[in-house]
Parts: sequence; structure tokens; C-alpha cells
Amino acid sequence: MVSKRLSREAGHRRKFLAIIDETPECERAVAYAARRAQSTGGVLVLLFVIETAEFQQFLGVEQVMREEAHTAASAALDQHAAKVRERVGIEPELQVREGVPVEEIHKLIEEDQDIAILVLAAGNAKEGPGPLVSSVAGKGAAFPIPVTVVPLNLTDEDIESLA
Repeated sequence: MVSKRLSREAGHRRKFLAIIDETPECERAVAYAARRAQSTGGVLVLLFVIETAEFQQFLGVEQVMREEAHTAASAALDQHAAKVRERVGIEPELQVREGVPVEEIHKLIEEDQDIAILVLAAGNAKEGPGPLVSSVAGKGAAFPIPVTVVPLNLTDEDIESLA
């Protein structure tokens, strides 16, 4: 069970959460979430989750791998944040976490009671909509907040008219 959302109370703003990863659909989710945040007076939160399972296989170089992963995560977040600032004119909140993506998304939602909507984008691969969309959809009714899934084929103009 998720804690009560505070985004509608005085002094709070609704937050839209988008996940940053190496998938091609990530950019569409960020574009939509940024436009929704802008059009509703909300806040955009960008989250990059570093999967720590990779580090456990190489104990001798774990710290170096962790530092490299954090550097790459920060660079990816900065790149997307710069696009959001340029295209939409809002300043996103940036988060880096380590762990299993779905678990870390849940933890962040529980910790930040202003996060009210998770925005993901579906891929167009034969295998399905993508690992994150599949894992969130697999949780079904157990997911704590509404999830918006953006089709990969939406253009910037489509997103502008929908958000």
C-alpha cells in the first residue's frame, strides 16, 4: 500500500516521474512527462536506476564499476535535463538510485508523496513493450500510482497536443 499522495495539498505540487535508461523509448516518456508537468504546473522527476547485480560478479573492481555507473547515470540525467530545460523551460529533479528498477521506483514513490503519476513509453519490439513496461504491467493492481504509457511513435507535435 502506498502512502497518501500530498500533491493536491497546500505547498505541494504534483510530480510526474519518468525513468531514464538506455532504451529508445525513454526520450518519448520524458518528453510527455515534461509537457504534462509544464501544462499542469507540476514538477518533473527523472530517475536513473543503476542495477547492482552487475557489480556482484566482479568483487575486485566493484568500486570502480560503481563509480563508472554513477558517472554514466549522471551524464544521462544531465543530457535529458538539458533537453527539458531547452524545450519546455522547466527544471527537473534528478535522482540516481542503485538496485532493482521496479523496487527502486516503488521506494521513491513511497518516499516522495508528491509523485502522483509514473510515465513510461512502450517500445515497438517483437518481444513486447519493453522490460520496464512489462514489469510494471505485471504488477497489475499492486502498483501504487497511475501509470501513463506513451506510444513510441508519438511525435513531438503529437505529445504537445496531448499533454
